[in-house]
Amino acid sequence: MAQTQKPIFCVTHPRACSTAFERVFMTRKDLACVHEPFGDAFYYGPERLSVRYENDEEARKASGFGDSTYATIFDRLEREGSEDKRVFIKDIIHYLLPPDAKPPQLAPSLMLKRRGIGTQSNGHTTNGSASPSKDTVPFPYGTPAEPGNPTVVPGELLKKFHYTFLIRDPHYSIPSYYRCTIPPLDKVTGFYKFYPSEAGYDEVRRVFDYLVTAGLVGPSFAGDADDGSVKSAGSDGADSVGSSNGHSDIPDICVIDADDLLDKPKEMIEAYCKTVGLDYDPDMLHWEDEENQRRAKNAFEKWRGFHEDAIDSTELRARTHKKAKKTEDEYDREWTQKYGLKGANTIRQCVDANMDTYNYLKQFAISVIPKHHGYDPHDD
Repeated sequence: MAQTQKPIFCVTHPRACSTAFERVFMTRKDLACVHEPFGDAFYYGPERLSVRYENDEEARKASGFGDSTYATIFDRLEREGSEDKRVFIKDIIHYLLPPDAKPPQLAPSLMLKRRGIGTQSNGHTTNGSASPSKDTVPFPYGTPAEPGNPTVVPGELLKKFHYTFLIRDPHYSIPSYYRCTIPPLDKVTGFYKFYPSEAGYDEVRRVFDYLVTAGLVGPSFAGDADDGSVKSAGSDGADSVGSSNGHSDIPDICVIDADDLLDKPKEMIEAYCKTVGLDYDPDMLHWEDEENQRRAKNAFEKWRGFHEDAIDSTELRARTHKKAKKTEDEYDREWTQKYGLKGANTIRQCVDANMDTYNYLKQFAISVIPKHHGYDPHDD
């Protein structure tokens, strides 16, 4: 079967070590890497879903993305893939969903007939609706939704991507994100308040479940069999063998856990490449040359304060600082020492609210090493 050239979409949540993961693929000359494009529309544009800058029009304009819609972002992705390069997108998936699990509605700019989406699955015919006025709160849009689709993007566009997932234990991602919303980092990031709704786990799970149910991902699981085969769960719960979807139109279920990535980067990247249909090259794990450093700095510039560790890095190597699993009391004491009692309580509530979802997604993760827990000093 011919190898797929669908754009790779690495679906993730904030502070999942995803930017370090992305740097691996930025080294490849055969890929056009696009860094978190949908945040432009989510935070700043006339179709924005986030309230973070709702009362700060000056900040939205200063971002340079005040006119970004979901349609302009899809146009950009098409341009990126027009030079015989496969597109690799890493993005925070909650940028495609209304916050706080609000009922979704399709983004107005994506309903234009010129995009070939004239009739929705619920029988509603679009009329080329324009984007909401810049002078009003954009969402809800007043547009229809697609049954089962939790995003603001029509299913006809969602099916264009080869999806993979990257997750991280909330005990590490949540405090890392919280730190970016308090002094002194808040003055750099421009995020002056911590929103639990931006943890992102619920959105990853809902998109994951939708893609599997809709047949856009799976049912085979990404694996590391030497013959290129992968295991898939049969209807009776037994394992069966299927063909690797790196060479199929429907991606394997591919979930990477950040702990596994940091412990065994070579093995995890090699397994990931197999499932997305890329040839693995060990040089992908090194990017100390000037060209790679310049490319990363330019790509990450718009999200200042979030990616400095990834910008300053030169390689992805296995960590050696493995520590025993901490108790919940030990986490609480650590967070209290770093962020005070109020901050620790905020982090604790958010961690507890997302652990079940993390554990649900974790069961699908690629495994090339025995599972363990270790402290990770990397913030992303």
